[in-house]
Amino acid sequence: MKTRTMRREIFAGSAAVAVLLLTAGCGSGSGGNSAAKQDSVKPVGDSKQLDLYGSGYGSGSGDAPAGGGAKSGPAGQLKAQEVAGVGSAVTDGEGFTLYRFDKDTAKPPKSNCEGDCAQAWPVVLADDAQAGAGVDAAMLGSVTRSDGTKQLTLGGWPVYRYAKDTKAGDALGEGVGGTWHALGPDGKLAAAGKATGSGSASASGSGMGAGMGSGMGAGMNMGAGVNPPPGGKKVSLSVRQNAQLGGILQNADGWTLYRFDKDSAWPMKFGCLDACLDTWKPAKPVDKTEVSGIPAELVGSVKRPDGSEQLTIDCWPVYTFTGDKQPGDVNGQGKQGLWFAVTDKGKKAKAAG
Repeated sequence: MKTRTMRREIFAGSAAVAVLLLTAGCGSGSGGNSAAKQDSVKPVGDSKQLDLYGSGYGSGSGDAPAGGGAKSGPAGQLKAQEVAGVGSAVTDGEGFTLYRFDKDTAKPPKSNCEGDCAQAWPVVLADDAQAGAGVDAAMLGSVTRSDGTKQLTLGGWPVYRYAKDTKAGDALGEGVGGTWHALGPDGKLAAAGKATGSGSASASGSGMGAGMGSGMGAGMNMGAGVNPPPGGKKVSLSVRQNAQLGGILQNADGWTLYRFDKDSAWPMKFGCLDACLDTWKPAKPVDKTEVSGIPAELVGSVKRPDGSEQLTIDCWPVYTFTGDKQPGDVNGQGKQGLWFAVTDKGKKAKAAG
């Protein structure tokens, strides 16, 4: 009996240490000077919820969905054409949108999508690839994968299809996990320069800067504007005053940040997976020295199942909403009774009164 009691005490003590260690790594912050140095935690929880590529990579098992999604195969004649919601993107010989992965490299070309990842993001084989309208043949190449197959590259980037694109013209893979993007004919991101609200656009921006007000916004956004950075300092995360919600967080481009009640801060779990990520885009981590109006110790990051890093506020993963049409919008507030803007205290925003 005494031995059993001691074992229980040791186990309880070990569990407490584990809790303290993870808690200390989430939002407590050492005040590092870069996003790479900031607090980053790996989520815990049941493996089914956190399966490696369940977060928008494909079906939960990593297989292509029923009904015949895109599969590995030759590229055929590539074309640059307008894809709804994306812009000018490269499509294969059957009209399927083609993608690149931020975790890959172009110089030298290298694919980091293997196993389950490659089931959900079928590789495009270099066999018979031809440059059609709007595509420069000099941009085409190939890279040898670990299994010996030759994958098509465009501008050095390995090229993929997305298993959830079931027909020509689909672009459901755009922005998934914040790391997958439709390919432009120059090998860059097709969506670069477009205001998607995902926080993943290139520095060329959308033309709607952080100083742009949203006076035409709907609902609770009436009269709200985007606050300019103080003193000319670069600000990647700041607070905007909203007439109904008070101080709420916005990213560098003025897009409102939200949290999801089906996520969990402790233990860290993701409730927004698969199709959810088509609408709610994980916010990118920020440098703690570029934060204004919120305590730096509340700012951290977490590694998503696809390996990408997501911004956390008070240990909660945060997102932007594709339904916000311009900086300053808060159209995601209260969606499904589960999505809420994040306050300058790291809490859920609630309308006054």
